[in-house]
Amino acid sequence: MSSSDPVLRLRVLAAGLHAGLYAEEHLPLPYGRVWAVAADLEAELPHLLPFLREFRVPPGDTDRTPALAVGRSGLTEPFEVRLAPGWCLMQSRLVVGGMAATPEADGTRFAVLGATRPTVLRPAQWLYGRLLGERRGRAFIDRLAERAALR
Repeated sequence: MSSSDPVLRLRVLAAGLHAGLYAEEHLPLPYGRVWAVAADLEAELPHLLPFLREFRVPPGDTDRTPALAVGRSGLTEPFEVRLAPGWCLMQSRLVVGGMAATPEADGTRFAVLGATRPTVLRPAQWLYGRLLGERRGRAFIDRLAERAALR
């Protein structure tokens, strides 16, 4: 993998953040279909994250886009989103979320990460990662693959 590989970049970011959630997998689906689902944040992210009711992204094409996450409980959190082909990084004051994809052999290599930002939350992130992080990451990728297969 080259240094411009978005999945490698996300893997390095996950290690640096000590991400509680990180999963990576080869999907036997074309990159275009996989990334079409991942990049459609407003329509698809609520299907991929069970605790999310809405993810509002204003129209426009900017490098750093403001967005608003609305949880099933009604709590809201503003995010800054950086979206480019094969790369999505979403940051709020509390969490960092990311997705990356790259064509690979007969399909797509896809990765997802979730991490807390404040250092004080690191123990909770570590515990979450040990108990649920990998399972939740794999579930995210499974839902994404199901939705991409329908396109």
